[in-house]
Amino acid sequence: MSQHLERLVGLHPDLVRVVNRLLTVRQDVVILEGMRTLERQRKLLALKATTTLKSRHLTGHAVDLAVTVDGEIRWDWPLYNQLAPFVKTAAQDENVPIEWGGDWKKFKDGPHWQLPWAIYPKQGD
Repeated sequence: MSQHLERLVGLHPDLVRVVNRLLTVRQDVVILEGMRTLERQRKLLALKATTTLKSRHLTGHAVDLAVTVDGEIRWDWPLYNQLAPFVKTAAQDENVPIEWGGDWKKFKDGPHWQLPWAIYPKQGD
């Protein structure tokens, strides 16, 4: 298993299906992070890389995806705006509702994708 595919371990099966479908059409995407420990979440909060200790990463309901160019991870917003329709289409094809951090009004997060709280309130749902 590719190292970045191992980052899907522990994620909700619906989210895994979406990412796997995406990877069939976009080979320039890597999985940065899936499941996250509370300790890591606290470190990210201290670094102001997140605004919450109630991240969907803690329950397997979120994944961070990065776009690569020539094998290097890039953070340019236009790349994430271009990726978003592909992820949304993959989710639609799998009949899985999904939210993108890039659509948030506050603290826009281009790499972040999550299953909605209202439909997936906890782990194992």
